[in-house]
Amino acid sequence: MIVQRYPEPFIAPMRAELSRLGFEDLKTPEAVNAAVRQSGTTMIVVNSVCGCAAGKARPGIAIALAKGKRPDHLGTVFAGADVEATQTARDHFAPYPPSSPSIAIMKDGQLVYMMERREIEGRSADMIAAELQEAFEKHC
Repeated sequence: MIVQRYPEPFIAPMRAELSRLGFEDLKTPEAVNAAVRQSGTTMIVVNSVCGCAAGKARPGIAIALAKGKRPDHLGTVFAGADVEATQTARDHFAPYPPSSPSIAIMKDGQLVYMMERREIEGRSADMIAAELQEAFEKHC
């Protein structure tokens, strides 16, 4: 059973921002586990309705992906909508506590990079993009 708190029409525009960039919506725990198991690098974004996701994280991700190295695979879960999938993603992000939005990079199934909400809130989209590009250079 898929548990969802936010109705799809409400979150569809926010979900679409990452879909347009090539992110796969990971709406089930099985989809998350399959994404994590892929070889190479996989970036998983915990998307959310909060202002820092809308104003900083999603635009920063778009900027970071526009040039240079990038992850092999892109996936996203939506906190408050893809509840079980989000929990499964967060299980892979241990020991980091739940955080939304957040951005993780997995390499061959292992967490190698994590940007938590506290690292997103006080930064501009350009600052987030710059940090992500550094992570891409190091891990991708």
